[in-house]
Amino acid sequence: MLSKVAPGTTLRQGLENILRARTGALIVLGDSPEIMEIVEGGFLLDTEFNAAALYELAKMDGAIILNQEGSKILRANVHLVPQPTIPSQETGIRHRIAERVARQTGAMVIAISQRRNVITLFKGPLKYVVRDIGLIQTKANQAIQTLDKYKHQLDRALANLTYLELENTVTVHDVVSVIQRLEIVMRIIKEIELYVVELGNEGRLISMQLEELSEGVKEEGLLLVRDYLPAGEKTEEQVSECLHEAAAEEVLDLLDISRILGYGGTLGSLDFAVTPRGFRVLKKIPRLPMAVIENLVNKFETLQGIIAATVEELDEVEGIGEVRARAIRDGLRKLKENIWLYLEKKGG
Repeated sequence: MLSKVAPGTTLRQGLENILRARTGALIVLGDSPEIMEIVEGGFLLDTEFNAAALYELAKMDGAIILNQEGSKILRANVHLVPQPTIPSQETGIRHRIAERVARQTGAMVIAISQRRNVITLFKGPLKYVVRDIGLIQTKANQAIQTLDKYKHQLDRALANLTYLELENTVTVHDVVSVIQRLEIVMRIIKEIELYVVELGNEGRLISMQLEELSEGVKEEGLLLVRDYLPAGEKTEEQVSECLHEAAAEEVLDLLDISRILGYGGTLGSLDFAVTPRGFRVLKKIPRLPMAVIENLVNKFETLQGIIAATVEELDEVEGIGEVRARAIRDGLRKLKENIWLYLEKKGG
């Protein structure tokens, strides 16, 4: 919905013209049978959409019907007759009709208030008031600063977890603490993505910053869950989906995250010692394909088993020759050294 009316689109240009003229408008996107059943009167246009035409047609009292993509103006000055029994919380006639049409047909309906000079979007049960671009940019910039702060904290937590994994001293508490930070970062990313869509071509800089800060976060989260997911439980995608759908209070509670992960929700469960399979750490070794990583984990079962393996034992795994076997051992050693230096620098 937001992408169709974002700044830079011809539809948004037409809506802005209507806002400036303070004429108000009622616009329906779609020509399904459900919509045409409640259309009365007006006249047929079936012409290519342009902002100036939309502005001129909005001067009439009736509604305007566009195709679903918003690329054609199909009808103008039509009278919409939705079922009057459909509940509506709106007070103005135009907005009440818009809400009922959206609920009855499932189409996207745009209502522009003549007095308040506000664009409101309806689709099914959804309602969204389009906000001022300056306000959205301010909120987006604040969210980017928050994301930057949390991303630095997440990087440090991941580095600390990697060191514990290499030392084989990980507990459930260590794991769920990092998953908690990952989920908070993912939720901030999701919020900024909505801002970027709503900003349209005004959100290019925010989009670039978001892309840089969010790079690899989702993949790292999936690998982390895959490392510690108890055998026979859900897949890492299912667990991640449960985390995304969890209430904010659950994300802030380590016991709830432990329960979602499959380790139980008691205080004692956080103290369980766990050993990673090694997917996340091995992915940090350069030029090591995921297929080879899976073969390694299938062979040695845990990260510690891979660390303890000799070059000859690694060489026996499918897809690994002597050169790659030595590269894996050297890569794990260098990773540990780099993590230690990073944590020393950060005061960890």
